[in-house]
Amino acid sequence: MAKYLVIVESPAKVKTIKKFLGTNYEVLASNGHVRDMPKSQLGFDAANNYEPKYITIRGKGDILAKLRKEVKKADKIYLATDPDREGEAISWHLYIALKLEDKKVYRITFNEITKNAVKESLKNPREIDMSLVDAQQARRMLDRMVGYRISPLLWAKIKRGLSAGRVQSVALRIICDREEEINAFIPEEYWTLDAALKIKGEKKPLIAKYYGKGDKKTDITSKDEMDAILLELDKAEFSVADVKKGERTKKAPLPFTTSTLQQEASKTLNFSTQKTMRIAQQLYEGVELKGQGTVGIITYLRTDSTRVSDEAVIASKNYISTNYGEQYAAELAAEKKNGKKIQDAHEAIRPTDIANTPAAMKESLSRDQFRLYQLIWKRFVASRMTNANYETTSVKIDANGHRFTIAASKLVFDGFMSVYKDDEEDKTEGNTFVKDITKGMPLKLEGFDPKQHFTQPPAHYTEASLVRALEELGIGRPSTYAPTITTIIARRYVIKEDKNLYMSELGEVVNNMMKDAFPTIVDVNFTANLEALLDKVEEGTLDWKAVVSNFYPDLEKAVLKAEKELDEVEIADEVSDELCDVCGKNMVIKYGPHGKFLACPGFPECRFTKPYFEKIGVSCPKCGKEVVIRKTKKGRKYYGCEAIPDCDFMVWQRPSTQKCERCGGVMLVKGNKLVCADEQCGFVKKIEEKQQEA
Repeated sequence: MAKYLVIVESPAKVKTIKKFLGTNYEVLASNGHVRDMPKSQLGFDAANNYEPKYITIRGKGDILAKLRKEVKKADKIYLATDPDREGEAISWHLYIALKLEDKKVYRITFNEITKNAVKESLKNPREIDMSLVDAQQARRMLDRMVGYRISPLLWAKIKRGLSAGRVQSVALRIICDREEEINAFIPEEYWTLDAALKIKGEKKPLIAKYYGKGDKKTDITSKDEMDAILLELDKAEFSVADVKKGERTKKAPLPFTTSTLQQEASKTLNFSTQKTMRIAQQLYEGVELKGQGTVGIITYLRTDSTRVSDEAVIASKNYISTNYGEQYAAELAAEKKNGKKIQDAHEAIRPTDIANTPAAMKESLSRDQFRLYQLIWKRFVASRMTNANYETTSVKIDANGHRFTIAASKLVFDGFMSVYKDDEEDKTEGNTFVKDITKGMPLKLEGFDPKQHFTQPPAHYTEASLVRALEELGIGRPSTYAPTITTIIARRYVIKEDKNLYMSELGEVVNNMMKDAFPTIVDVNFTANLEALLDKVEEGTLDWKAVVSNFYPDLEKAVLKAEKELDEVEIADEVSDELCDVCGKNMVIKYGPHGKFLACPGFPECRFTKPYFEKIGVSCPKCGKEVVIRKTKKGRKYYGCEAIPDCDFMVWQRPSTQKCERCGGVMLVKGNKLVCADEQCGFVKKIEEKQQEA
């Protein structure tokens, strides 16, 4: 009987796919890449037309040996790695490493790991797409050029352990530019004036906003201007000058792409980009469902397409019509139109089966998996529903030559909003819908509310807003957003506090050096243009070696110049409030191979060091000192008093700053609840969503 071998990337997929195929099929995993350029060298020969040098990745010998053994037995080999550039490159590397030239080899891709999708892909195999492979090779080599040529320069001029990157250095530049913008910002004063006005017979007043004199919009910039307006309005009679009724439509949202999923998960679930991608990967590769076995419950997670397959459109229309009513089901697919390259082999991120509702999935998923799946499911269902409709009322009110306005709206058909609402949805400025108001109607003034304000600087970037900025600028691709942000935080170029990203001193120094020595590398437009060239390679309209051969000589020239001209930079250590036990100086935080530690700044005269424990902002309930994060000898994390062993307070769960409302004791954070540490007390309190940690 014929035997077929299917090779996937991830071991997690093996079990899921094996279940869909018969006993004739063997399914094995390559565990990601099997070949790469050597770590110890640049990995290509510039003198020999930039030919890359590939070697087997350390530790992959046994995997390849097992795959070669199975290849010999197989009549046909199906390379089923991920449906993107990187997945195509892995298939090509497997083809070379396993010496498949004389074998029947087929490339198959599926956008979701479901029985139908996998079986359909086997019916429609193709050859390896070398344009995709070349685009990935070019990307990998460009990243290597920047990383391997500039990083050693940072080590020599600043400190070891630093890195530069083609995308990460631009992301750092974007954050740094925003910091400079914030620091240079000068606030400007402005005032707003609200008037509480009552219609005769109504109990609740309407809140009208000051517009200006007559039809001319007037900005109030000082208290003197405000006082002059209030003086003119003293004892003025208010009457309705105009009433306009209208309609407003709120469009259904598009289904998620990688970027929009990361942004929404950050905003609503407080997930980091890395956490979002990790959990989405689990949902894509397969989770154990009761009665169904292991099933992939979302489509492929790295995509910038909002396309939805015809089958999914039909299934969603039927589901929505049955469960919500025919008036809620949209007729046509909502698709994003933009001029940029869209990886349209993919679809938007959606549930593989719309009938797998979040409620039905809840018992089979972890808390975080459930929350992300619910977000994806609701967004997709909403994207296939009709728009929401509002009835609007716009009112103009005159008083002694001054004009006030009221804007109010009433939801008349909820459409997609029956499933999916934005946090910022439909704020009506404190007004309920204005019903019985007509032109010429007199209004009674209840009082004024003048308020002083100051213009605010641009907000610091968060992970979500940085992803949005990178996407809008055309920098990086769906697969690069999360690792880019993770790297700049891990390198300590950027500090993350309360979702906001702040530049560290180290980040500023690295960014300044990159701007001085390599202005092209950190230029936003140059990097976006490079991405566009890679897209052309993928389309097969540009030779990949033309891209790398045009890039490298200029980079090499800039590196050689920087090596001669750049001065070394000294980065000051972060000073702590801990005093050296030997000489009494304030100790500094250093970074060693095992993380942070405290060292005396008097080195080498004083060599005293001690462990650094991160404080969590909670006082020890026993002695009043700080509670810090500690680890057992085996590396398990716990929370204990900084005075251990003199004080014996320790708990496994993170203690809260809130005290137990029943006994006054320590409250511990457990999931989305606060639980009293004293089991005899047993007090439990739910944490508000915004307080939950990612």
